[in-house]
Amino acid sequence: MDWKNFIKSLTLENLIPSILLTAAGVLIIRLLMKLFDKALERSRLQRTANSMLRSGMKLLLYFLLGLMVCSQLGVDVSSLVALLSVVSLAISLAVQGALSNTVGGVMLLATHPFAAGDYVEIGAIGGTVLEVGLTYTKLVTPDNKVISIPNSTATTQEITNFSASGSRRVELIVSASYDSPAATVKQALLEAAAVEAVLAEPAPFVGVQSYDDSAIAYVLRIWCQSQDYWDVYYAVNERIKEQFDEAGIVMTYPHLNVHLDRMG
Repeated sequence: MDWKNFIKSLTLENLIPSILLTAAGVLIIRLLMKLFDKALERSRLQRTANSMLRSGMKLLLYFLLGLMVCSQLGVDVSSLVALLSVVSLAISLAVQGALSNTVGGVMLLATHPFAAGDYVEIGAIGGTVLEVGLTYTKLVTPDNKVISIPNSTATTQEITNFSASGSRRVELIVSASYDSPAATVKQALLEAAAVEAVLAEPAPFVGVQSYDDSAIAYVLRIWCQSQDYWDVYYAVNERIKEQFDEAGIVMTYPHLNVHLDRMG
């Protein structure tokens, strides 16, 4: 573009409409942004997504206004639009992974399958959600490792949220000798479950899981608040051994009994 000729071509006839168009466009953009902000406030999107969408909308509106003003001044914007399209395509190809993660982040923030503080499993990875970012979701594992999962991966994996309902079930499988009465074992397990953080409703449940070669397997199911899961898990596990010792219940291990018969 010949800028010298363009500047010479500027007159009051095209400058004044352009200035008026700019002023009116700025006012309209501000009005539209207020309406857009109200729509975002009514949505279920988190603050991170709101900020990104607001910035994108504002940039788009001012870009359109710039094209309109340039057209009013007599600038051929078709070549500019074509150039920007080529540049946008090149940038999108160069940052395809980042864009995919960003889109995944918007999907996670919009659908809200989990929030910070929830204990989740994303695929085969389990941990407490530390942060839901635009490109990565960070989990803290029980052994205090921070794992960053690309959002594009998270959106394609099966997500299990253990904190969504506020409570979580603890299930323990324990083996006891065939010589121990089932009623005694079940009572000992219920007494072991008498931990303060265990919920009264649903009530603790004990049942026979299976009859194995060397022992009977019992299942103990109790409920607690999601944040108390590991405390309850370990506390009840310790109490089971104590209650079994008090009741004289033997926790057997795999063994083989050999009987020898004397001949003649």
